[in-house]
Amino acid sequence: MKKRVVVTGGAVISALGNEWKDILARLKEGKNCVRHMDEWDRYKHMNTRLAAPVDFVMPAYPRKMIRGLGRVGQLALVSADRALEAAGIEKSDPELKGGRAGVAYGSSIGSIDPLLDFYSMLVMDDVTKMNATTYIKAMPQTCAANIGVIFGLTGRIITTNTACTSGSQAIGFAYETIKYGMQDIMIAGGAEEMCAANAAVFDTLFAASSKNDSPHKTPAAYDVNRDGLVVGEGAGCFVLEEYEHAKKRGAKIIAEIVGFGTNTDGTHITQPNRATMGIAMKLALEDSQLDRSVIGYVNTHGTATEAGDIAESWATADVFQRPVPASTLKSYIGHTLGACGAIEAWIAIQMMREKWFCPNLNLDELDPLCAPLDYITGSGREIDTSCVMSNNFAFGGINTSLIFSLL
Repeated sequence: MKKRVVVTGGAVISALGNEWKDILARLKEGKNCVRHMDEWDRYKHMNTRLAAPVDFVMPAYPRKMIRGLGRVGQLALVSADRALEAAGIEKSDPELKGGRAGVAYGSSIGSIDPLLDFYSMLVMDDVTKMNATTYIKAMPQTCAANIGVIFGLTGRIITTNTACTSGSQAIGFAYETIKYGMQDIMIAGGAEEMCAANAAVFDTLFAASSKNDSPHKTPAAYDVNRDGLVVGEGAGCFVLEEYEHAKKRGAKIIAEIVGFGTNTDGTHITQPNRATMGIAMKLALEDSQLDRSVIGYVNTHGTATEAGDIAESWATADVFQRPVPASTLKSYIGHTLGACGAIEAWIAIQMMREKWFCPNLNLDELDPLCAPLDYITGSGREIDTSCVMSNNFAFGGINTSLIFSLL
């Protein structure tokens, strides 16, 4: 028998802020968090100097607990800690150690600085920078593994390192794990730390914005004058529970996950595929058993790249067959890569509860090659809906779609 899966806790660490009241205020200001990265001026021949970093200071934890954490692991840990607190679950709760609680968490890669220590060994023939925690900080599964150890989780561990779908796949796979009775509680999310190399990846593909003198004007998803994406950083985490389990302990239910779809394009590593993007959304709708007409808002991936904007907008139009209201949070916080699926889904849920949805920043002139969706602009939109969809698409041709509803 399939189980219902609810969200009982959540947290984000983002350039917009960490608390919903602060995030909402910043969204309503209509200003993004992108800035010129002066510290990147030393990189020759890199065109972009833009990013949306997070003002993050690691809280005090026992050194033994966090010595295996690089910055991405720190972001992940703090997001999980705050999500559990929001869910009303004590870190000492024996249920976390009883085999029915697990973790699904991802990032594009591990921490960068320890990778440089490996570089020192292999290129400079110097092993003195390496120590017992170098690999632990750098390994792709560093977020999920450290969360599992720090909270003593003995259930399932799922590590998603699928670039821009890391966070959304983690949430989706955690949802399925509970839905099919394998776990009662799952900590799920994604994180990414700031690194110039992340920007350089897109710069080499001519997909990064170079409006270095006007950070407030970029990224500009779906706009005819967009010139690419801006990288960001942060973390997002959900506490998911089986519905009856949550009710029994008197948990506050924030939303319900009712649909998840994921697939791969099978065509190209970096070029998006309209058809398979649409199939991922249809899979989520089929899983939810909801008619597409009840989805009141779509939180789009919205990278502000030409190929991505066009393919995604038409895939969305193909599925909904109407101008569904849509906007992207990347116009505020940039592309947070492995974290975006979790951060954006959490904010989408909060906007649904608020009955107000943010506008697309910098969308002044719609690209005529994009589909005719109802792109939210201006001061945002009041929408009374109980169902939203949040979509993410990643290098490797990986597509995800999540549907959340209010009880």
